[in-house]
Amino acid sequence: MTHPADQNVPHMDLADFRRHGHQIIDWIADYLEGVQDRPVNSIVQPGEIAGMLPSSMPENGESFESILSDLDRVIMPGLTHWQSPNWFAYFPANASPTSILADVVSSGLGVQGMLWATSPACTEVETRVLDWLADFLGLGDRFLSTGTGGGVIQDTASSAAVCTMLAARDRATSGTQQGLSGHAPSLRAYTSNQAHSSIEKAAGIIGIGRDNLRLIEVDDQYAMCPAALRAAIEEDLAAGHQPFYVSATIGTTASGAFDPLPEILEICRAYGLWFHVDAAMFGTAACCEEFRWIQAGCQEADSYTMNPHKWMLVNFDCNCLWVADRAALIESLSILPEYLRNQATNSGAVIDYRDWQIPLGRRFRSLKLWFVLRQYGVIGIQNMVREHAALTRDLVTWIEEDECFEILAPAPVTLVCFAHRDGDERTQAILDAANASGKVSLSHARLKDRLVIRFSIGQWRTQRSHVESAWKLIQSFSDA
Repeated sequence: MTHPADQNVPHMDLADFRRHGHQIIDWIADYLEGVQDRPVNSIVQPGEIAGMLPSSMPENGESFESILSDLDRVIMPGLTHWQSPNWFAYFPANASPTSILADVVSSGLGVQGMLWATSPACTEVETRVLDWLADFLGLGDRFLSTGTGGGVIQDTASSAAVCTMLAARDRATSGTQQGLSGHAPSLRAYTSNQAHSSIEKAAGIIGIGRDNLRLIEVDDQYAMCPAALRAAIEEDLAAGHQPFYVSATIGTTASGAFDPLPEILEICRAYGLWFHVDAAMFGTAACCEEFRWIQAGCQEADSYTMNPHKWMLVNFDCNCLWVADRAALIESLSILPEYLRNQATNSGAVIDYRDWQIPLGRRFRSLKLWFVLRQYGVIGIQNMVREHAALTRDLVTWIEEDECFEILAPAPVTLVCFAHRDGDERTQAILDAANASGKVSLSHARLKDRLVIRFSIGQWRTQRSHVESAWKLIQSFSDA
C-alpha cells in the first residue's frame, strides 16, 4: 500500500514562487497602468462568469501559467474597476501600490495575530499606528492606548458598529455573561434616517431587534435633528423602554451630511447613552486643519470609527475603531478558554486584540497602514485630501453654472449630489447613459424623494482632467 506521503503533492517550490511572484507583480502593475483605459463598469450578464468555470474542481493540479492566463480571460471581464481614476461611484476604495505590497508581505508572513503571544509585532505595530492616527485626526487623548482607551483594526465599519453596540448593550444591562436573558425593558438605539444600513443590521445581530432602532428625522441639510432625538428618547422612557446607544454620522452615505455632534453628545450625556461616531466615509478629511471642524464633539464620544480603506490609500479591508474605555469592549468580547492561556496574557501587560473584535483570528492588517503612513507621511496624505477637495469645488462651480442642473445637498468635502431640473426621468436617463458609456462610474441616491446623481471624488489617481471629462460627458447626455 502506498503511503500518502509518497504521493505527489504539487507544492510550489521557492524558485517558482520567485518567478511567478514577479509575474504577478508585473500583471498588477500593468493593470494599474492601463486601468483608466478600460470600461469602468463590467458589462457581463448574470451567470456569464460562472459559465466560464467548470462545474467541478480539477482532478489534478493545473499549471500556474494556466491560472494566470485565466485572470485575463475569466476574471477581467467581470470586474468593476474601482481603481480607475474615472471611478466616481459610491466611495473611493483606494489600493495604493504601497498598500498592495504591504498586503503581500502580510500574506507571506501568514501571521495569526489573535494574541500578543502569537506574534508580538502584529499587536504592537497596530497599537502604535492607531495612536499615530488618533493624533493625526485630532481625536484627543481619550482614545489613546496610553490611557483607558485605544484603537483596533476591524474589517469594516459594520463590524465596528456591532462591537460598540454590543458593549453599549452590556453596559446598559450589566449583562456581559447573560446578554438579554431576563432583561425586561426593550432596549432602544437611535440613529439618523440617513445613517448607513450597518447600524440597523447591528441592532439585529446583537439581539435587540431592528424594530428597536429608531431612525431620527433630519433637517434640510440631511443632518440628524437633536430636538427629534431628545423627543424620541423621552417618548421611549415614558413607554417603559431603555435607551442605550446613539450613532451619529460624519458624512452620511447618501448625501455626505454631518450630524451635529456637540448637540448629540449633550443629549447622550444627559441620558447616560453610549455615543458612537461613524466617520467611515469622510474621517480622513480631518487630517487637514481646515476640515478639523468635522470632529467637533467626537473627542468626548464613547467610540469613533473611520475607514482608511476608503480615502486613506489603504486597500480593503482596514477599518479603525477607537474606544474611550477599552474595558467595556473587552468585557463584552473576551472569552479565554484554556488553550489560549499564556504567560503574557496572564500578566495583564499586553493587548490581545482578539478581545476587541468578533472573530478570534486576525490578519496582520496593521502592516499596510504602517507602510502607507510612513510612505506618504502627514504632508502626502494632506496634499491628496486637499487636491480632491479642490476638484470637488471645481465640480460644484461647473454644476452651478449649468442651468440644467441643481445641487441637492451641501458639498463641503468630496461628494456632490445633483439632479437635472426636469426631474427623475431625465436624471435617470443621464445616469444610465453615463454608466453605459464605460467612461465613468456614478451612483445614485434619493433625497427628499428626488433622484440624485452621486459624484464622489477620492480615487487616488484622479486628476482634474478626469473630473472635467466626466462632467462634460454628463452634460453631453443632458443635451441629447
